[in-house]
Amino acid sequence: MPLSSHRIPRFPALLAVAVAVAALVAPSGSTSTPATSRAVVGFKSNAELAEALKRFPGAQIVRRVPHLKTVEVVLPGKAAQLSGLPGISFAHKPRQRTVHVEPALTAMFRLGLPYEWQYVVTRENEVPEEVLRAASAIKIAVVDTGLDVTHPDIATKAPETWDIVRHRTNVVDKDGHGTFVSALAAGAVNNNEGIAGFGGDAKLLMIKAVSENESFSEVDTAAAIVYAVDHGANIINLSIGGEGSSPLEMRAIQYAASHNVLLVAAAGNEYEEGNPIEYPAAALQPPGSKGQGGLGLSVAASTMAGKRAFFSNTGSQISLAAPGNNVFGAVAATSPRDYFPRYALPGSLAGLYGWSSGTSFSSPEVAGAAALVWAANRLLTAQEVAGILKATASGRGKWNPRLGYGVIDVAASVAAAGGHQVAARPKAGSWLSVRRLRARYVSARSPRSLRRVRLAVYLRTSAPTVRPDYRTVTLQIRLGGSWHRLARTTTRLGGGVRWSVGLRPGRHTLRVVYRGRSDLRSAVRLKPVQVR
Repeated sequence: MPLSSHRIPRFPALLAVAVAVAALVAPSGSTSTPATSRAVVGFKSNAELAEALKRFPGAQIVRRVPHLKTVEVVLPGKAAQLSGLPGISFAHKPRQRTVHVEPALTAMFRLGLPYEWQYVVTRENEVPEEVLRAASAIKIAVVDTGLDVTHPDIATKAPETWDIVRHRTNVVDKDGHGTFVSALAAGAVNNNEGIAGFGGDAKLLMIKAVSENESFSEVDTAAAIVYAVDHGANIINLSIGGEGSSPLEMRAIQYAASHNVLLVAAAGNEYEEGNPIEYPAAALQPPGSKGQGGLGLSVAASTMAGKRAFFSNTGSQISLAAPGNNVFGAVAATSPRDYFPRYALPGSLAGLYGWSSGTSFSSPEVAGAAALVWAANRLLTAQEVAGILKATASGRGKWNPRLGYGVIDVAASVAAAGGHQVAARPKAGSWLSVRRLRARYVSARSPRSLRRVRLAVYLRTSAPTVRPDYRTVTLQIRLGGSWHRLARTTTRLGGGVRWSVGLRPGRHTLRVVYRGRSDLRSAVRLKPVQVR
C-alpha cells in the first residue's frame, strides 16, 4: 500500500516454526504440511485460547497484549481458520502501519517568514507564559520510530523512553521520523536553541514501536498505546497509519478513552493515490461522523495559506487540520540525509534542523496544542479538550471534508479552556496591483475589431505568515452600469496572475476583486484601460 515517498519496509518475514514431524495434520484434514502464517487473535479467556490453538499443532504465541486479551500467533494454516472458534473474538492477518511523511526540504528560505512559521500561523506564540509552564503537569506520549535523545530540543526535556518490541529504554531513531514528530509535539520552549514545541513544558514519553526491520504492525501500536496509558500519558500521538480497520487497535483506543487519554492521529498523505481511509485515525473520528464525536482527533495537513496540502487525505473522518506542508523541525543525527536533509539554522549552536511535509507533522502540533488546553483547565475531560480545539479552529464551528473544522488556533483554544472570551484570529490586510503589459490586434477586418489586452495582477499581504498563494481573484468590466465577469483564476506561488482578454477600441473600466477569507481581508483594485 503506497503511503508516501518515504517508506518503512514491509512487514517482517515470518518467523520459522520448528516442526518435529515431517507431515502435520491441518485442521482441514489435509495430510500435507501447511504453510505458516501470522495471525492477530482476540480471545475471551486464556483457557479458550489454549483450546483453540490445540487445533493447530506447532502454533506459537510470539506477542501478547494481556490488557486487551490479544495475542499474535505463528501457526500452520491461515488466520481465517481461527475465526468462529469458541472463545475467539477475532482473528486476521496483521495490519501494516507506516509513517505519514513526505520528505520535502524547502531549498530556499523565504525572506521575512519565520523559520518555524507553523508556530506563528496557529497563534501558538500568543499563548500566555503561565500556560506554557503549567503544561509541565501534562505528559505527551509519541508512538513512533524512536528518538534522538541527544538533540538539544529533546535533551532538555529529559524524556522517558521505551522500546515496546525489545523491552528496553534504548530508542535510537534510525529513521528520524520520531525525532521530528517529538520535537513538534514537545520540544523545549525555553532552552534558547532551535525550535519550540507546541506543548510548552509538557513531559515527553517516546515509545519506539518498530520491529527488527523497522516496520510497524497493529500489535506494536496497540501495545504501545496500552504502555502509554499505564505510564501516565494524557495525550498519545500516532503519526502512523494504513488501510484496514483493526479490532485490536479499537480495543487499545477504547482502553485509552476509558482512562481519559486523548489520542491524536495523522489522517494520511494519499489523496493523489485514491484518497483511502486510513487507520487508526479513522478509528478516532469514524467515517461518516463529519467531525462529530469520536474517541480522538484525525488530523489533516494545511499550507501557509491555510488551505489543504495537496497530499492530505480528505473525507468525513477528518476532525481538523494543522500546518503540515514544509514545516520546520528537529532532525535526528542518526537519520538518513535523503529522508531528512539538514538546513543550517542561524543562531543555532547545536542540533540539526530542516523542513519536511506530511500529516505526520500536523498531528503532533495538535497533540501539543491539546496539552496547552489541558494546562489552562485541568478539570477538562479528553473529549472536552478535543471539542475546544474543534470549536476554536479557523472554521469557527463549520466543518468541511478537506480541513474538518479548520486549522487549529492555539491561542483561541487556550482562552476558551480558561473561560475567557475567544479572540478572533486577526485577518491580515491585502492589496492588489494591476499592470498592463501590451495590446495587439486580434483581427484587422474592421475598425471595431477586438484587441488583445494582457494584464499582470499581484495580490499582496501585510503579514509575512499569511501567503497570497492559491487565492481566487476575479477580473470584471463595467458595462451598462453593472459589473460583468471577464475571468476568474487562482493565484500562483507569490500571488501573481496573468490574464489576456479581448476588448474593443475605446475606454474601459476594469476591476480586480479578491473576496477575502478567514485569514486575509478582501481587496479591490480599479484599472482604467484605453484601447486604441
